[in-house]
Amino acid sequence: MTAATRNDVPVALEGDGVELRLTPIGGGMSVGYITLPQGTDMGPALKGLPDDACPCPHWGYLLKGRIRMRTATGEEEYEAGQAYYWGPGHVPVALEDSELVEFSPSEDFQQVIDHVVAQAG
Repeated sequence: MTAATRNDVPVALEGDGVELRLTPIGGGMSVGYITLPQGTDMGPALKGLPDDACPCPHWGYLLKGRIRMRTATGEEEYEAGQAYYWGPGHVPVALEDSELVEFSPSEDFQQVIDHVVAQAG
């Protein structure tokens, strides 16, 4: 059995108010604690990935805020209190200060994080 508390999880990515804390949780999955300030558009950081979007699926819960998710088939909005599944091919935009807890395949998500870090460098 594995458990993770937000403050005990190491920071994997941060800058401009964005924070991603990430740790393996078991079963090939990682848990991420994510903070996105209002106005954050992950589009520029995802450029160069397939379809310039995140190719990793995520299952999660939006604790606070609102997020618009752009996909090849259109846009959807998510708000605090909703559980979600975001399939491959999405680009998040924070419409309000947002906090999320999500679960993602560890290897796939690490490749996305490595790309985002390289884009920022």
